[in-house]
Amino acid sequence: MDASMRVAGTAVVLRDGADGLEVLLLRRPATGSFPGAWVFPGGRVDPGDEREGDDEEQAALRAAVRETREEAGIGIRDLATLSRWVPPAETPVRFRTWFFLARESGDPLRPNPGEIEEAVWMTPGPALERHAEGELTLFPPTWITLDGLRAYRTVDDALGSVSAFARYETRMQKVDSGMRALWAGDEEHPDEPGAPGARHRLTMSALPWVYERG
Repeated sequence: MDASMRVAGTAVVLRDGADGLEVLLLRRPATGSFPGAWVFPGGRVDPGDEREGDDEEQAALRAAVRETREEAGIGIRDLATLSRWVPPAETPVRFRTWFFLARESGDPLRPNPGEIEEAVWMTPGPALERHAEGELTLFPPTWITLDGLRAYRTVDDALGSVSAFARYETRMQKVDSGMRALWAGDEEHPDEPGAPGARHRLTMSALPWVYERG
């Protein structure tokens, strides 16, 4: 693991809604990091998030809690480590980012002006449908996480499904009509390939994106 890479924490904040499981999504401004994208609250680990004897996962968890409060104005609880994302080598500024499932604490949303343009609760399926129609901008880690959450009806179901966190070492591949993200286990992943015909990829040539795993 690259010790020189910066570390970040992201909170995938959940609540039980009338139509099922809802996820908190924040829209970034048109300039800056992830311009115009819908993201989960989170940010880099600051010195205040680090404690002597703790590892980077624990520091990232504190960053996720702090950033959720700063960006959306809410507290969170019952955090469970969901995944760890390592960006491709060609990414200009690289963060090893830990994703944590979390339960909201019932606070009203108060998005931070200038940092967050809009904060809304959405069910995963309609959020992905809006992305497929070009209405929402998502980045691959957000898309993959939302896709996985479609299987769960309640916050308890989602939190209860987490046993070990998933590792995503992203490699990008050019295809005729665009780009494809590859992860360990795909037959074409350069570092951790799977068997012939194995798939773990997200093809982003056109909307809707196509996710294959198996």
